[in-house]
Amino acid sequence: MYIPSSNAEHRPEVMLDYMEAHPLAALVTSSSEGMIATHLPLLVDRTRGAHGTLAGHIARSNPQQRQARDGDEALVIFSAHDAYITPSFYPTKARDGKVVPTWNYVAVHAYGTVRFVSDPTELRRHLEALTSRHESSRERPW
Repeated sequence: MYIPSSNAEHRPEVMLDYMEAHPLAALVTSSSEGMIATHLPLLVDRTRGAHGTLAGHIARSNPQQRQARDGDEALVIFSAHDAYITPSFYPTKARDGKVVPTWNYVAVHAYGTVRFVSDPTELRRHLEALTSRHESSRERPW
């Protein structure tokens, strides 16, 4: 991803905060069958790994679950805010016309490896944490 230096964020805690606040992400993997992406909510565990660990649930029937293998490289893209910026927004347009349209956005790209979990106890613990994360603020959680 091209990031102009004036827009780059280098503080891990800021990126982790964004990932926690906007948990829906695209998990991208590649195999001999090609690239595939799945949008899924992810939990951030800041205590595991040098940069934290992401955990999500992918259905067994999802082709990505069948194509990706433990240890495969993965890219996870978090993105929630964006807006088109018209050249008319810039005062210099009237003077010299040397402006172009652009798109402002916030995105975090996380790189790592895939690890699938099949232990029923660990799966249940993860699904309970995922459900709690998204249901706890409801008046009557599921």
